[in-house]
Amino acid sequence: MNIKQALSLTLALLALGRVSADEITPEAQHAAAQIAATTCSTCHGTGGRNTSPIFPNLAAQTAPYIEAQLKAFRDQTRADPDAQAYMWGMASQLKDDAISAIAAHYAAQAAAPGHAGDAKLIGRGKSIFEQGVPDKGIAACATCHGAHAQGNGPFPRLAGQHASYLIKQMLVIQSALRQAPVMHGVIKDLGREQMLDVATYLESLGPSG
Repeated sequence: MNIKQALSLTLALLALGRVSADEITPEAQHAAAQIAATTCSTCHGTGGRNTSPIFPNLAAQTAPYIEAQLKAFRDQTRADPDAQAYMWGMASQLKDDAISAIAAHYAAQAAAPGHAGDAKLIGRGKSIFEQGVPDKGIAACATCHGAHAQGNGPFPRLAGQHASYLIKQMLVIQSALRQAPVMHGVIKDLGREQMLDVATYLESLGPSG
């Protein structure tokens, strides 16, 4: 982060310090938009929609999920390698009110479009997402993430997310490098090929699922 970006972030955070716990004011909304435009967009793209598979799309992500992850980055309780490399420093000075405003900002953005992939993989991934893998005791992803992968409160939106990013997160959760006990229990026996299938399916989903 360069000096100009750091200054922009600092000024925005000062504005967000005035946000009440039970209401996101217009000033807070504006400051969150400034943070998103001057800092977050470098990796996550304009409006939280990016073309780099290294970083996740944030557009239309559920606000509770974004809040939880930003707090985990700030508190260094999410400790997978990418979190340490990219987000610990970025989130270290964020106050709770700032986090709430940023989360609300991204939740309100138009979702990223889906990207078509191999039809065979998409078909298999759709089956895993909707039905799970019964012979391995793996529950359907839709149970928590919604019928159209639109997300559900603390469970993130997965529709339109980069397949390679999703696979990376499944691997770090499976290996416990990223602490996510519920998700770890679900995918601990999911194979690499099955991860590719379901990730390819999820990437293909557009804004309406």
